[in-house]
Amino acid sequence: MKLIVTGSAGFIGYSLSKKLLERGDEIIGIDNHNDYYDPKIKQARLKKLLEFKNYKHYKIDIIDKKKIEKVFKAHKPSIVINLAAQAGVRYSMENPYAYINTNVVGFINILENCKNFKIKHLVYASSSSVYGANTKMPFSEHDSVNHPLSIYAATKKSNELMAHAYSYLYKLPTTGLRFFTVYGPWGRPDMALFKFTKAILKKTPIDVFNYGKHTRDFTYIDDIVKAVIKTLDNPATKNLKWNGNKPDAASSKVPWKIYNIGNNKPVKLMDYIDALEKTLCIKAKINFLPLQPGDVSDTFANVDNLKKRFNYKPSTKVIDGVANFVKWYKDYYKIWSLQVKILN
Repeated sequence: MKLIVTGSAGFIGYSLSKKLLERGDEIIGIDNHNDYYDPKIKQARLKKLLEFKNYKHYKIDIIDKKKIEKVFKAHKPSIVINLAAQAGVRYSMENPYAYINTNVVGFINILENCKNFKIKHLVYASSSSVYGANTKMPFSEHDSVNHPLSIYAATKKSNELMAHAYSYLYKLPTTGLRFFTVYGPWGRPDMALFKFTKAILKKTPIDVFNYGKHTRDFTYIDDIVKAVIKTLDNPATKNLKWNGNKPDAASSKVPWKIYNIGNNKPVKLMDYIDALEKTLCIKAKINFLPLQPGDVSDTFANVDNLKKRFNYKPSTKVIDGVANFVKWYKDYYKIWSLQVKILN
């Protein structure tokens, strides 16, 4: 199967592309290699992907309409997975235009080419951030998500709406995936686990927001990839029981679906930090701070739809996932030995 994967040098994009390449798929990777975080890690991921003969890479931005169209025209994929995005909740307050450009303008370019080249299935990254001000737990795809707390969340919600319009107008099967706090090897340097590990090893304080009272549905990267593959192999279909008088927010009368992909087991942030401390054998120095604008206090994914449709549920324990990340981190940064002492 031939697929286009945008954001292929990113965290999820790399891990997904590698798994698809290993099973024999042909991957056309697209990534703009921006400097939102250290581009060296993207280069390292790309180097591993280029070891596969069935991988081809384009260093272009999805906002470049003409270049994106040329890639579609040259390769004519059957499936497209759009993981390219400007990520990060807090940064969206500093540079909102970057989010509109990539997450909205870039996404319409993807949708247009999917329409024009008769793509069989578009799978795209949404986010747990779309739940915004919702407080009913666990977060369900069947609930409305009309109160975003950040521009990032608003752009992800817009992706779901734009995809629905194309599913309705052009019968394009689209599946949106709401990822919940993804972590693991080859992760993003701007995310908590990466920052915490770096700081703890340097014995500098870590910033912990909301005074440590967050809970997050931390979801391991391998579990994310397995779930994505299950969805991409099964294109969205119409919900024949969909009722406009009582509209289901997770499906439609057109081939459009939304799935949560989370561990379905929220973990207190301080327990997450404790798992990292135990793995590193170093006690963290903590700088407690108030809740940041745009952040939500808690996340908790209802994954009943994922289980019902695919008989699958992410299940990696945080202590195991954190240990795998730390092992990768030490190997990647060549931290072969550490003289450490547990501080009680």
